[in-house]
Amino acid sequence: MPRPAKTSSRSIIEPELLLGAYASGWFPMAESKEGGIRWYSPEARGILPLEKLKISRSLGQTLRKKVFDIRIDTAFEEVMRACAERADTWISEIIIRSYLNLFRLGYAHSVESWSGRTLDGGLYGVALGGAFFGESMFSRKRDASKVALVDLVRRLRERQFQLLDTQFVTPHLLTLGAVEISRDHYLRLLKSAINLDCTFAG
Repeated sequence: MPRPAKTSSRSIIEPELLLGAYASGWFPMAESKEGGIRWYSPEARGILPLEKLKISRSLGQTLRKKVFDIRIDTAFEEVMRACAERADTWISEIIIRSYLNLFRLGYAHSVESWSGRTLDGGLYGVALGGAFFGESMFSRKRDASKVALVDLVRRLRERQFQLLDTQFVTPHLLTLGAVEISRDHYLRLLKSAINLDCTFAG
């Protein structure tokens, strides 16, 4: 697939373009909350090997206490908008509308940490074949996003997914077991994963 062009005037990224980009190793980010869209396929790609998730002692305690109720796909737009609530964000309205469209089509998903009726944290991403492309996460209470990530990994393993893409590696993700691999290595893993017939929800 040729490199997707910068998107500046569209009100939405069409699903076919988004899914085709993911299947070829590309992903979009807005330049700012109101900026145009640029496409990325970094030379050093972040992934979280599903068998190597690291759970710290404090996170283990939170999990055992069952502080949060985990729900799937009950507040997708709210999760996206919470992820965008920061001074410097790449999640623009175009990005939100585009992924809401993917959500309605069954490709985008959210994993949410709730306390009663309060959404405390979560993450969202795109499932394609046996690959899950993590987009962003947020936390309003300690460990809320981490608990959502633990549940995501559990779900992916149970449903025979092969790849959890984190795009980049941050210090936060490193503590959870994320690693960097080359683009060529990533593309080989991606090719194998997207040909699987896996179901994320339902």
